[in-house]
Amino acid sequence: MSRPLRWAGARAFLVECTDLPEVMRLHAHLSQHPLPGQVQVLAAAETVLVEFESAPRAAEGADALQQLQLDERAAVAGRIIDIDVVYSGEDLREVGELTGLGADGVIAAHTGAEWTAAFGGFAPGFVYLAADGDPLQVPRRTSPRPAVPAGSVALAGAFSAVYPQKSPGGWQLIGHTDAVLWDLGREEPSLIRPGDTVRYRAVTEQIRVQDPSAAHQDEPAADPSQLPAVPQRPVTASRPDADYALEVTDPGMQALMQDMGRPGHGDLGVVASGAVDRASARQANRLVGNDARCAVVEALLDGFALTARGHHVVSVTGAAGPLRIDGPNGTRTAVRWSAIPLYDGETLRIDMPTTGLRTYVAVRGGFDVPVVLGSASRDIISGIGAEPLAAGDVLAVHRRGGHVGAPEVPAVSAPTTGSLPVLPDPEDRAEPAVSLPPRDDTAVLRILPGPRDDWFTPEAMQELTSRTWVVSNQSNRVGVRFDEPAGGGLTRARDGELASEGAVTGSLQVPHSGVPVLFLSDHPVTGGYPVIAVVVPEDLPLAGQLPPGAHVRFELADSPRPVGENA
Repeated sequence: MSRPLRWAGARAFLVECTDLPEVMRLHAHLSQHPLPGQVQVLAAAETVLVEFESAPRAAEGADALQQLQLDERAAVAGRIIDIDVVYSGEDLREVGELTGLGADGVIAAHTGAEWTAAFGGFAPGFVYLAADGDPLQVPRRTSPRPAVPAGSVALAGAFSAVYPQKSPGGWQLIGHTDAVLWDLGREEPSLIRPGDTVRYRAVTEQIRVQDPSAAHQDEPAADPSQLPAVPQRPVTASRPDADYALEVTDPGMQALMQDMGRPGHGDLGVVASGAVDRASARQANRLVGNDARCAVVEALLDGFALTARGHHVVSVTGAAGPLRIDGPNGTRTAVRWSAIPLYDGETLRIDMPTTGLRTYVAVRGGFDVPVVLGSASRDIISGIGAEPLAAGDVLAVHRRGGHVGAPEVPAVSAPTTGSLPVLPDPEDRAEPAVSLPPRDDTAVLRILPGPRDDWFTPEAMQELTSRTWVVSNQSNRVGVRFDEPAGGGLTRARDGELASEGAVTGSLQVPHSGVPVLFLSDHPVTGGYPVIAVVVPEDLPLAGQLPPGAHVRFELADSPRPVGENA
């Protein structure tokens, strides 16, 4: 059967489905039988986002999808989750009036239905639940609350959900539960996963949740309140007792542990995260002989400083700017994009970049830091991963290492005598992984239209590509924001709200202001504003290095499906 696709860049597309049951069937099939090169499949209200490792794989996947025959009964074999609810929500009476059921009728309808976990998104552990016949249809609040308590049971549209953590929200609150929706101490952090069936039970005082993860199929579901609980504590990268390590003496403006991220957890509301400028992060590791996927420090602007415990070889890539090394024998300069010996007691200091925004620091052997959901990366929105680095944190280093300097061209070498690094020739260095324009120049980012460019006037795409956009100081790892231009934002061709759908890194999402937001590593898994275009993967490292005040121009890519493998 023919399925309408909307391309989201070169490596992903949205599959438009006729209804939510088709969304769930397609998502279930692709989850159980992934296409070659498939990285992630993410269901939403009306679409399924499918991401691939490369543009060729995405093109093959698009062709294969048109031939795919779904079993009408296809579904994930989910579990049954019982959640006890105290129905005392602030909006219960209003929901009763909106539905005409009254408060008691709302409770009866809510507890009388079996709710199927349709898709995740919004936040880790937040799952959209749907019931046959849509027994409760209510609009979102006209004015969202700035903070909704964790455990709030809510309704919006035809969906029900439980807020896993305190967060802003516009859903109608009808009750609360003490069920822990998200706990990284559990083997399965999310209590509810797509395909599960949720049954709400009305209680007056004691609230419990049944989690069948440890139960046999022929036995009653286990109650996690009776199981050993793993306390939720902040994760730290610091190992104070480590003797072979690098100590943070100054975290600067912001310093985070990052690697290549944790793709594939979008169904849990968890974005891949990872280094914003991945090309520079990979290069930093290669220069010191590490696997390119090892964890590095991502430091924002200037001020970051590390002191060596033991002799090390480090590298500094990304933004361009001066480096200093202070030690018992005085001060010396160091060269970025090279292997740098750092002797015991010496301190490496990163000064203000002349171009770029983010600096990456790797150490030979790799940092020995905690891994959460398969990655050491810190997600600044969900809080997953090690806490931001602070002065006094001790970063343990593995006592291993590959050939320093390989495989950069020109090669960078740092021979050693025993365990003592020898200072390399300052001219023996590689070129930066990302070509950064001078601060006064305009950076050019190539884009591919879609997936929702038809939501905008033809003039909007012309304005997007003809204007020079100025990076706002409100930018962060979530996205690059731009100052509103004098002529105003981009104009929509249609009114109304877009049902939330999956979004990829590089998406140019356009809110009501008309000023696009360029999604970076920590962007929301789903979004409810239309995406007019997507920055090609090859240009994302440059996008991640744009400082406030930088000038940017968007340019349509030559090919609708560029084949780029190195971003």
